[in-house]
Amino acid sequence: MTQDLFVSTRKGLFRFQRAGGKWQQTYVAFLGQPVTAFFADPRTGHWYAALNLGHFGAKLHRSTNQGASWDELTMPTLPKSVDKDAPSLNQIWALEAGGADQPGLIWAASLPAALFRNDRNGEGEWQLVEGLWNLPERAKWFGGGTDDTALHSLCIDPRNSSRLVIAISCGGVWRSEDAGASWTCRSKGLFAEYMPPDRREDPAIQDPHRIVQCRDKPDHFWCQHHNGIFFSTDDLESWQFAGPRFGFGVAVHPKDPNKAWFVPAIKDEVRVPQDGKFVAARTRDGGKTFEALANGLPTGFGYDLVLRHALDIDATGDTLAFGSTTGNLYVTEDQGEHWHAVTHHLPPVHAVRFAAD
Repeated sequence: MTQDLFVSTRKGLFRFQRAGGKWQQTYVAFLGQPVTAFFADPRTGHWYAALNLGHFGAKLHRSTNQGASWDELTMPTLPKSVDKDAPSLNQIWALEAGGADQPGLIWAASLPAALFRNDRNGEGEWQLVEGLWNLPERAKWFGGGTDDTALHSLCIDPRNSSRLVIAISCGGVWRSEDAGASWTCRSKGLFAEYMPPDRREDPAIQDPHRIVQCRDKPDHFWCQHHNGIFFSTDDLESWQFAGPRFGFGVAVHPKDPNKAWFVPAIKDEVRVPQDGKFVAARTRDGGKTFEALANGLPTGFGYDLVLRHALDIDATGDTLAFGSTTGNLYVTEDQGEHWHAVTHHLPPVHAVRFAAD
């Protein structure tokens, strides 16, 4: 069986495939251009790639022929206010399919924090999800590492595609039960050490770096927060604290919600591995204990940072991959017991993603 892994980097989109027991680079697109998000739609086979070209702005492309050619799509746009021009959409942070029961629907999440939908496989105009854009609580949000706050995580309930969960940097976790028309904050239990004591538990200013949902147990979520690791077992009625590990990425086993993986670092201005030891962390008991997984990772000092979308797990739950800001790409095929360096020579990695079945 051939496995596909797509790596979005500061200098292009790379495809790696596993065949005959070995991972090999088989494709590159947008060489020299920053690719911020990618996904392969399992419903159509189409590929989507978001780029951030700096002076030339954010761009969105689609391939309908497995990367043989790419077409530029219309970009989502933000609305004008009464007395100001429309703000710039600086980056697309996440792209997701709308669900098996909603053919053609694509979601796009952006910086500044906004959510857009397109019901025509990315063609034509994108619709702003106004229920989120017009939330009164938006006035509390602020940038976490960027000038604007960002919507970076989008989970679609496999039981009902109208149930959406999003995470916003310094804006909290939010749920919609009606495909984005209305939203409720789901940050209860998260806490922010960087805020004054009276606002430490304010749900609308929490800084989740990434949230993921267990595929087969969708009431279970994991969150890598600025102030540690949290989990929810009650469909986001509350979050429980699992430890003060800082990091960005998180992956959860698709069948077993008690298993999750992280790549820890030192928080705030430092943002490198603790004591220069580059390891992955795994819990197999719902956050009660964590193991350091380093077999196959550098044995000396290592200062790789793994960004929020640069850790992913495949549909089997056995194969994981992560890429780092220093251009290293690692894969494990036994849930982290052994890691293999696929390459040390990529540009800085923004995101990694296995192609869905």
